[in-house]
Amino acid sequence: MMKKVLVLFAVIFFSSFSPAGSSMKIALLKYSGGGDWYANLDTSLKNLIDFCNRNLGTTISEEQGIVEVGSPELFNYPFIHMTGHGNVVFNTQETQNLRNYLMAGGFLHISDNYGMDKFIRPQMKKVFPELDFVEVPFNHPIYHQKFDFPNGLPKVHEHDGTAPQGFGLFYDGRLVCFYDFECDLGDGWEDPEVHKDSPDARQKALRMGANMIQYVFNN
Repeated sequence: MMKKVLVLFAVIFFSSFSPAGSSMKIALLKYSGGGDWYANLDTSLKNLIDFCNRNLGTTISEEQGIVEVGSPELFNYPFIHMTGHGNVVFNTQETQNLRNYLMAGGFLHISDNYGMDKFIRPQMKKVFPELDFVEVPFNHPIYHQKFDFPNGLPKVHEHDGTAPQGFGLFYDGRLVCFYDFECDLGDGWEDPEVHKDSPDARQKALRMGANMIQYVFNN
């Protein structure tokens, strides 16, 4: 019965949020545990939305949503962005809600703002005990939408000075969660004066973000 409900939701979900849909919104995920879910609250998603509307022809609402992990409102958004530096905790109800959302066609982008890795991995393991994060191959379509990234993620912030990596959770062959590590796409979307990132770094971050949006809408 649950599988039938989820399949029905997926049909409604994607028919309601086409790239041309004027009601479409994307959202920032609010979570518990003490981590700063609000780290990039002011300008990050807003700049990505503006970039997508100008460069992809999308009509995403200029007003970003903010949604809690356990809220039924999660299902109103085809794309959810999550970031922070610290602890993340999903309770049982939140874990099941996020799992249902992703199984039904939703998409979660996690951007490690430095320090999140050791917390988010066990929490996502609670969401999908049967899955492990795997590095997304460079030939995956998420790197080859309007903008081409033949070598995977761009490097936005140095953090530990290692190469950026894009990890994914694949459910029934579909990429349901994309996790950028040692990259910091979310910071790269912010206004230039926030982190003093170079124009080139910001442009690459916004282009990669646009690729994710386009991938979600087209798959």
